[in-house]
Amino acid sequence: MASPEPSATRPVVRTVLIVVAFALSLYLIYLLRTPIGWLLIAAFLAVALSGPVDALDRRMRRGFAIAIVYLGLLIVPVALGWLIVPPLVTEGNHLADKAPDYARDVSTFVNENERLRRLNEDYDITTKLTEEASKLPGKLGGAAGTLRDLGLGVVNSVFALVTILILAAFMLGSAQRWIQSGLRYLPEDRAGRLERVLRRSSAAISNYVAGALAQATIAGVLSYIVLRILGVPFAAPLAVIIFFLDLIPLIGATIGAFVVGIVTLFTNFPTATIAWAIWSIVYQQVENNLIQPQIQKRAVNINPFLVVVSVLFGSALLGVLGAVVAVPVAASLQIAAREYADYRGIEPREPPQEELTEGELAEQEPPPEEAPPDEAPPEEKSPEE
Repeated sequence: MASPEPSATRPVVRTVLIVVAFALSLYLIYLLRTPIGWLLIAAFLAVALSGPVDALDRRMRRGFAIAIVYLGLLIVPVALGWLIVPPLVTEGNHLADKAPDYARDVSTFVNENERLRRLNEDYDITTKLTEEASKLPGKLGGAAGTLRDLGLGVVNSVFALVTILILAAFMLGSAQRWIQSGLRYLPEDRAGRLERVLRRSSAAISNYVAGALAQATIAGVLSYIVLRILGVPFAAPLAVIIFFLDLIPLIGATIGAFVVGIVTLFTNFPTATIAWAIWSIVYQQVENNLIQPQIQKRAVNINPFLVVVSVLFGSALLGVLGAVVAVPVAASLQIAAREYADYRGIEPREPPQEELTEGELAEQEPPPEEAPPDEAPPEEKSPEE
């Protein structure tokens, strides 16, 4: 029996090697998923900070510009912590001390309402609520232990944060030079297209981050004004919480409104709660239909359906961080796809004539040619001539 020819076994061997190499690559990515995630976060942070760094770079050395931007970036969480933590601790202790009084008020309100009184007689809600409220001050020690464990977790994450900031600083300082050095190894046409994709993607990410910050700032400032009008305590920390939650696409504003709504239950209920619910519903409609579409149109120019899908995929892969970076990543992929289609000469077909509107048909029809002016008939010569 004749052995198979080497030329016949080469495709099989090549296929097996490709599958093995692909599997090993996936396994290697899985092992390095943590540093790869840090690199992606650092790249996103570098692109987001490139705008202010480039603006300062025109007036000073780039190293000083990066240092100033980083100093501002580090001051923000310190200032927010100083603004949020003390009021939350004070009001938390105040809430724990007043919890029995609030429980008694709820019991009085339930007893004065016939329907609620019947439900209370069936399920004994107020008694259980009073018992739990009386236990709340004693549970502060357990809450302190939880906060201590949370603090240890934050301390353990400091190394990751410092590493990400250092990687982002290197990217801000040398990424452009690295890109230009790498593009020299590609053909001129392909290098130009790749550089154009990177430039447009960077602009889309920077514009999206600036637009998201502007949108969250509007939500935080307006919420602070409404909370002050309603007399809700620690309005400033709550406005800051709304600012950060509003950065999460689709669901962030709803979560922030729900958190503040719980706080209003303990201050001037039900007036403040009803007023806050009405305000939240109205503002979210304005934000979803007016503010956010304008930001997405100017920043990333991406279809709303793709926004929803990208946020769902990003949140499933990376949680809250994935939801935040999903839209600019989708915009970058869209830019790359358009550039690839242009490179391959892929163009959409013209729609059939029956699907065109009257305006589109009028644009496609050539303008009617002007008739040449009537020529005067030649003069008849007289017989004398």
